[in-house]
Amino acid sequence: MEALKIEILNPKALQIIKGMQDLKLIKISDEPVSALKAYLKKTRRNSSTAPSLDEITKLVDEVRAKRYAKE
Repeated sequence: MEALKIEILNPKALQIIKGMQDLKLIKISDEPVSALKAYLKKTRRNSSTAPSLDEITKLVDEVRAKRYAKE
């Protein structure tokens, strides 16, 4: 079995996909939202300058690199 993430651009495509699910050709399941993403979304509602997930990841990687660097 292979899992794919699909971004639907046209509502007609969603009808086709649901039809395929009715024929038991595919299975549709929701992707679970991580706690971090949910927290970031909640905090960004009130801030126009909140860092993106990529910026946060970059900072975390830098801190980890410093912490675990051989001295």
